[in-house]
Amino acid sequence: MSVLSSGSSRRPSADDLLVLLAVGRSGRFVTAADELGLNHTTISRRITALEQTLGGRVLTRVAGGWELTDLGREALVAAEAVESAVQSLAADASGNRVLEGVVRISATDGFSAYLAAPAAAEVRRQHPGITVEIVATTRRASTQRSGLDLEVVVGEPQVHRAKAIRLADYCLGLYGSRDYLREHGTPATIDDLADYPLVYFIDSMLQVDDLDLASSFAPAMRESVTSTNVFVHVEATRAAAGIGLLPCFMADRHPDLVRVLADAVSVELTYWLVARPETLRRPEVSAFVDALRAKVHHERNALLGK
Repeated sequence: MSVLSSGSSRRPSADDLLVLLAVGRSGRFVTAADELGLNHTTISRRITALEQTLGGRVLTRVAGGWELTDLGREALVAAEAVESAVQSLAADASGNRVLEGVVRISATDGFSAYLAAPAAAEVRRQHPGITVEIVATTRRASTQRSGLDLEVVVGEPQVHRAKAIRLADYCLGLYGSRDYLREHGTPATIDDLADYPLVYFIDSMLQVDDLDLASSFAPAMRESVTSTNVFVHVEATRAAAGIGLLPCFMADRHPDLVRVLADAVSVELTYWLVARPETLRRPEVSAFVDALRAKVHHERNALLGK
């Protein structure tokens, strides 16, 4: 059913469509209200008015928020056209389109710090009106992406009504501090690893299958310091807590860390970007994704430990 050929003879209000756009992107009435400077009641009233005009539901309740219905996704295309028309009126002194808005991304700790943050800074240099919010977390892709525009996860995700984009491969390797290896010796074979403690994730709290399997090459290694945060892994390894299984692009930044058994232990994993198709069409999100891809491409050798 077309949004302009529904059972009602009235055309949908542009304001109501923009409200739907805000709710559809965030999945929450409260977030949309804050973004638009309205209250929750007004958001609810405008959505109800839009549904009455279109003759059907545009949103459906899900755990943690709201998702677009088929009619809602069709209406969202019209809402994006309204937004684009409004934004096209805003230009800088050179006549270039001014981009603004908030881009919310969740990613692993290391990716957030060394890839997402520099990409955000580059976007800000080009488009000062864009704000980037980075949530550092290591988890599977969400089944409901309420409140998030983009997610970066480890391992190919199984997603519903979202697009998964392969961003980059990266490598985990074994590292020890120079002081630790001087005192305890350097393992020469994988069998030798049984005599060394491992610094890695807390096994019982790890939600990502690919990371869970990464340490299976040395099941005999006993745990030393474990954490949900990869920066803790790096610093514990630097402090001589044991042998760390670390992302090469993080460990190689520290001259006091030495990679061991590089030929025998090289665990290759993949970062994936997950987002709704309608989110990727937003100009500010597209600008950030472009900057993120450029940063990942620039760091490809470091990501692979080369």
